[in-house]
Amino acid sequence: MPPTREARGADGLADRALRTLAFRGPLTGSQLQEALGAPNFALWKACMLDDRIAHRVIGRRYVRLDIKLDGYVRLSPSILREFLTYTVVGPAEDTVALDTAASALADHIQHVSKRKLYTARRIMDEIARPFLTDPVLSRYFCIALAGDIVYEMSHEVLRPERSTGILVQGSDLDIVVLVADDAPEGLAADLDAAIYAKKYYYLRHPAFREELDYVVKSVATLRQQATFGDFHQMVASKVWLEGRYLCGDRALFDRAKDMLAEAGVVDRLAALEDEAIATREYQQQRLLETPWDELHDDDLGLFYTAEESEEFR
Repeated sequence: MPPTREARGADGLADRALRTLAFRGPLTGSQLQEALGAPNFALWKACMLDDRIAHRVIGRRYVRLDIKLDGYVRLSPSILREFLTYTVVGPAEDTVALDTAASALADHIQHVSKRKLYTARRIMDEIARPFLTDPVLSRYFCIALAGDIVYEMSHEVLRPERSTGILVQGSDLDIVVLVADDAPEGLAADLDAAIYAKKYYYLRHPAFREELDYVVKSVATLRQQATFGDFHQMVASKVWLEGRYLCGDRALFDRAKDMLAEAGVVDRLAALEDEAIATREYQQQRLLETPWDELHDDDLGLFYTAEESEEFR
């Protein structure tokens, strides 16, 4: 089937993309966008609608909770992030080259995720060492890593940290510190102070440029959050359930996960995932079928998230 007029675009965008891909070989969405200087939305649509251009998506989609959305739930990566960072496009007739490029991208993403995990372990081991080496205190807390790193979907696309504007190395490091209810008085505050004291060091240091987001809380707080009573409790429960152990008391980490499972959080998240998948399919189809001049500003929220708006504007 020949490409539609919408896919080709007024300036023959699909044709330009195909010529570039034929000359350079398969590219990621961001590489193709850089080569053509085309608007993100128009380029994505041209690549998705033109049968002469094939694509491979690397990695997986997973549930994110977003308070700005009705129902709170969406899939991550966003449609645009997925296209730019996790998609390889190329001539449909050259499947061997496309599969080879997709495999190389998958290896790169896995490498970035492993590096991010190593960095997170290194940073938290350094910060928490005085507590981890204390035979008493080490039994009363554990530290987990959350975010896209645990899904092996990390990226290193430079982006501005929101509060300072400093460019950071892609995916942030989401850290959760869980403190036992019977922990010595002051342990939670001391852990908080230790992490905060280093947060901006790792943000500004040119050898790191890592955004460190963290929270310190008690098991009692997590138990209350497991009731799933509001948006913030839903997020907190999901983060811990999907979190990856970094350091501290492993038994405490496992007991907290079991507590969430017994509270029904696993089943609730499964239902949210089904909803997010259905919503994503509808959103993508709507964007593909609707001409640009008929889209409203709100429709761009289907394409990328509010957090990505500064990066992609």
